[in-house]
Amino acid sequence: MLSDKPDFLDEYNPKAIAEMLAGKLRRRRLAANLSQQVLSDRSGVSLGTLKRFESMHEISLKHLLMLAIAIQATGEFNALFPDPPFLNLDDLIREQNTKKRQRGRSKI
Repeated sequence: MLSDKPDFLDEYNPKAIAEMLAGKLRRRRLAANLSQQVLSDRSGVSLGTLKRFESMHEISLKHLLMLAIAIQATGEFNALFPDPPFLNLDDLIREQNTKKRQRGRSKI
């Protein structure tokens, strides 16, 4: 199928990202010499869900995190959505002085 978008953009769509993550999980599982059943048992994720992720690249965020914990790969999630860098000292001071939004509580 031909497309007008550049080839490098193909790597940045949800399907491609999910496929890449499933491949990385599978390679990590195999490198640790774990069967799908053993990883399923260790993570608490059903065997069917793990198989679906590795073959069809579909999984919920909750189950993906459970698998990451089981293979000790949670550090990578900390790199997602980093806070924007401060451009100057004034931005840092403004951030520190800004009140954080809180949920209001009624006093009864």
